[in-house]
Amino acid sequence: MTLKAAPLFTDFGAGPADGAAYWLKTSDGVRIRIGVWPASKAVGTVLLFCGRTEYVEKYGIAAHELVQRGYTTVVVDWRGQGLADRLLGNTSIGHVEDFGDYQKDVAAVLNATRTLDLPEPLYLLGHSMGGSIGLRALYEGLPVAAAAFTGPMWGIAMAAYLRPVAWSLGRAMPAAGLGNVLAPGTSMTHYVLASPFEDNTLTRDREMWQMMQDQLRAHPELALGGPSVTWLRKALDDTNALSLRPSPDLPCVTFMGDNERIVDVGRVHARMAQWPKGTLHVMQDAEHEVIMEDAATRTWLFDTMVQTFAEAG
Repeated sequence: MTLKAAPLFTDFGAGPADGAAYWLKTSDGVRIRIGVWPASKAVGTVLLFCGRTEYVEKYGIAAHELVQRGYTTVVVDWRGQGLADRLLGNTSIGHVEDFGDYQKDVAAVLNATRTLDLPEPLYLLGHSMGGSIGLRALYEGLPVAAAAFTGPMWGIAMAAYLRPVAWSLGRAMPAAGLGNVLAPGTSMTHYVLASPFEDNTLTRDREMWQMMQDQLRAHPELALGGPSVTWLRKALDDTNALSLRPSPDLPCVTFMGDNERIVDVGRVHARMAQWPKGTLHVMQDAEHEVIMEDAATRTWLFDTMVQTFAEAG
């Protein structure tokens, strides 16, 4: 089977020159997209599961880091974001009917790695929401030799007094036929376009922030606003369920900024404290997207990450 070529934008933050993108069809008929950057004499393939609102091109710079270290890199546009099929008439709202549906996307990605005959072993790199999807995929048998996570969404940062409100609204609004509306307190505009660089929650590196803005302004079809009420409810349900399960028995390294304000820091510490083959690095002067910090930080992070991969592979 031959995969159909998809667009891959290379005007800002481009990955290695020989990258390509492909359309995939999931078992329930949703069209998603992957970007693939091959490494010569590759020692394996990294499946990079990105976060909510993200897209393939955002990780072109990360692909450079991994390819230089010998790892072919695959990045996925999850259903409802990037160039993948949007699931609501209002395409600015991030939505999924059930978090388990993301595993259908994972299955399509795995099938594509076989079709493209990508080098093994496989490794997982899950960022933010991709950390939640990736952790569940590990429980469901994702065939990777080791895993890495950055700012994993194993819980959502939220003031204690807001949690019961979020749980209540997450159940009441869908029951009233309002599950597809924008979650309260969020915006239709992508965070990077709606917020100033100063005190943003993603990165302290101005060049990376500018790169993300340039990508979204040049290709507004990649942009995504806040989540639907249903997405929020399903995210809370899924991360809560994951928190009750023991950590998988495979090597794992996790990185988190010391100023993390998007995911539940306590959940990350709790998970990694009981991961038998796991290590947690809390990185100084870093925000949520530690992969998008300055060059020196990225070099150290990827060197440390691939050391875990190499020892496992």
